Amino acid sequence: MRGFLASSIGVATAAVLALPLALPTPALAETVPVTPAGSTQSLPLVPLGPAADRTPGVPGMSASPRGPETQGLAAREVKTFSMVGVVWDDVTTQLNGRVQVRTRSVRTATWSDWQDVEVHNSEHAADPDAVERESGRVRGATAPLWVGESDGVEVRVQAELNAPATRAGSRLPSGMRIELVDPGAAAPAGAGDGKNSGPADDKGEMVAPGLTMDMAEASAVNVPHAPLGANEITELNKADSTADAVFAGDGELTAAAAPYIGPRPRIVTRKGWGADESLREKAFAYTNTVKAAFVHHSASGNNYACKDAPAVLRSLYRYHVVSSGWRDFGYNFAVDKCGTVYEGRAGGVSKPVLGAHTMGFNTDSMGVAVLGTFTSSAPPAAAVDAVARLTAWKLGLFGRDPRAKTTLKSGGGNRYPKGRNVSMNVISGHRDGFATECPGRQLYGKLPTTRTSSARLQGRP
Repeated sequence: MRGFLASSIGVATAAVLALPLALPTPALAETVPVTPAGSTQSLPLVPLGPAADRTPGVPGMSASPRGPETQGLAAREVKTFSMVGVVWDDVTTQLNGRVQVRTRSVRTATWSDWQDVEVHNSEHAADPDAVERESGRVRGATAPLWVGESDGVEVRVQAELNAPATRAGSRLPSGMRIELVDPGAAAPAGAGDGKNSGPADDKGEMVAPGLTMDMAEASAVNVPHAPLGANEITELNKADSTADAVFAGDGELTAAAAPYIGPRPRIVTRKGWGADESLREKAFAYTNTVKAAFVHHSASGNNYACKDAPAVLRSLYRYHVVSSGWRDFGYNFAVDKCGTVYEGRAGGVSKPVLGAHTMGFNTDSMGVAVLGTFTSSAPPAAAVDAVARLTAWKLGLFGRDPRAKTTLKSGGGNRYPKGRNVSMNVISGHRDGFATECPGRQLYGKLPTTRTSSARLQGRP
């Protein structure tokens, strides 16, 4: 199912038309952010030749002169960046091999050790027949890796040695590039050119203090949960959260949902974490309802402080849209290691926004990404608790019991063929819908207690 689109201009009209269309020049000048909104450096990888001709010391790389294809870049100085990833031309082609990077810290001027980048990332995407996937802009991509503020990079990509006969492992995808993402410090005042932010133009005209039309549209869909231009949506107690269900149901509250809605957690809005609204597609995409929540890890590493989480989100957003070619941030929500909840894909936190998080099962679901990698590292208790609080509220708006099962129809993937009706937990891990490591063994192991906690917060017996 493709979902449906809603004009962001139409959604926001009621809130925006009440605002002045232009402000005096002095007032406008005072509200224009002066910090850049970020940039993306995209550097093509080049053949590195036989492994025996390369500089030794790259862990896990073949030492045989007859080894598989290898590409990369020699160590070089670049403009400042904080996140890296590798992309290639054909989204249907898998990178069967190993990607490693090392980076130079701006703060210490020292080079890091070699770090592995998660190569299996195609399952975090729109469904195979979704309009988003058929745009012609979508590329194959690794997971992104947060490395902190850096100004030097070296990369090695080696095709898999001795690949199974069922797939070609000795060759790398065509058109590989390393993407170096600088999150910038704030959202822009006006539209950028995609790769690098530029000065405001007529499309970025301010419609309210500190708000372009794109920003106002993204904010208006969260009214009345928060005022236009709010940086956060405040938490509510359980009783007051019932009003959210009325809003989510277009004025109706189902009998099933009424008693069992968890208290709304505090949610940092897209404006709050500094989303550049000029990057995303303008219309909002919706599905019919929310029957399930898929839990993910971002696989971007755990080397970030909680104060850095907004910058991590801005980097992920740029990587999803500019580097990978998606219409917007892939996940509906994100949670950092300290338990702060963030609005993800635009369209309204209480609405059934169609995401690009669980290929084959984006319809009638929501995706929650915990920032970090939890294959061997245990997720922080605060993050696990935040997932329980978020799902208790959002699933409650649609009458879902977090401990129950639900049925979703597969849109196609490597685990279930297109069209099959699949019974799943209402709170599932990404790996339940697609053969993947996500959300990591350690985080996946927390889901049984998350379901119980979420149901308790809803007040279920």
